[in-house]
Amino acid sequence: MRNIPNSLRRFRRVRGMKQREVARILGIKSASMISRWEKGTTLPSTENAFKLAVIYRTMVDALYMDYLTRLKDELRRREEVLMLK
Repeated sequence: MRNIPNSLRRFRRVRGMKQREVARILGIKSASMISRWEKGTTLPSTENAFKLAVIYRTMVDALYMDYLTRLKDELRRREEVLMLK
């Protein structure tokens, strides 16, 4: 599985927060989940993604802009292939 590109670490650092602080705010017992999200090995739930956006004072798509761009490119390529058939 490929890692999911994101800007979670950058936004957290801009806020001057530690992973464990974010975990506490979200009600997560361990900062290891925050680490996995930042490394891109897993995605947060939809609810947690929105909560992260609130904590980091941004929009959800800003947290995952590179991933969104990758998805757009992939889907547009597929769409073009299907339209040619």
